[in-house]
Amino acid sequence: MTLTEPVIIGALSPSRAGDFMTCPLLYRFRVIDHLPEKPSAAAVRGTVVHAVLERLYDLPAPQRSVQAALELLEPQWERLLADDPQYAQMFADEAEQAQWLEQAQEMLRRYFTLEDPTRLEPAERELYVEAVLDKGLMLRGYVDRLDVAPSGEVRVVDYKTGSAPGPDFEAKALFQMKFYALVLWRLRGQVPRLLQLVYLGGQGEVLRYAPDEADLLATERKVMALWAAIERSLETGEWRARKSRLCDWCDHQALCPEFGGTPPPLPDRQPGDTLRSRRSATDEL
Repeated sequence: MTLTEPVIIGALSPSRAGDFMTCPLLYRFRVIDHLPEKPSAAAVRGTVVHAVLERLYDLPAPQRSVQAALELLEPQWERLLADDPQYAQMFADEAEQAQWLEQAQEMLRRYFTLEDPTRLEPAERELYVEAVLDKGLMLRGYVDRLDVAPSGEVRVVDYKTGSAPGPDFEAKALFQMKFYALVLWRLRGQVPRLLQLVYLGGQGEVLRYAPDEADLLATERKVMALWAAIERSLETGEWRARKSRLCDWCDHQALCPEFGGTPPPLPDRQPGDTLRSRRSATDEL
């Protein structure tokens, strides 16, 4: 008897899962229609700060200082600009760009009040992980940092450049981490000992959570229910808009019915184009 690989019915990442939970129409605009979006200064700053923290751990432990992190900031910003010069258009003038860089510097300084990088040796950084659930859904994403203790216990760490959420929103913040923990459990057969969110905005805060198998099984059921809802939208062509405070930052208000807009027609199906053959449309991070 030979084991066969499960048939992959689709793929989902925490970001795209979050999009659908926030607003199914936003998911459609990003994943099905591939509509362009203007770069967000806050999101780009987060990318640069993440890059600095990743490269900070390339240095020998005694050299991981605040000054070393600050010296990494401008080269990482210049590298990003070289890859995509449009990021320079986010700023009205040099003074605005300088203020943006200063805010990134503040986040890096704050990081050192939350963790001591001279005492850490991450096992992995920017680790791509993927696992296929029994029903064929592939879960995947990038883990900012994975720490492994001498005992073998695993800690999953994610950096956030926003402020820590209030108690009412902690569950939503932890969904991404439980998603990663589920992938790692299915991939390695070990439940991570600790999930840790490091918030570099506001006053700075560390949110920790110790999951167990029951947590991860519940997360798996939630992810499968979410995928079933995405499949219904794919079948029916109905992608409902869900209005919230996040709409203030959405680039697609002109196309959203909640703001008097009309979404573009859905891409045409080709003859014989089944839901399964259209998985490339949803197979994104």
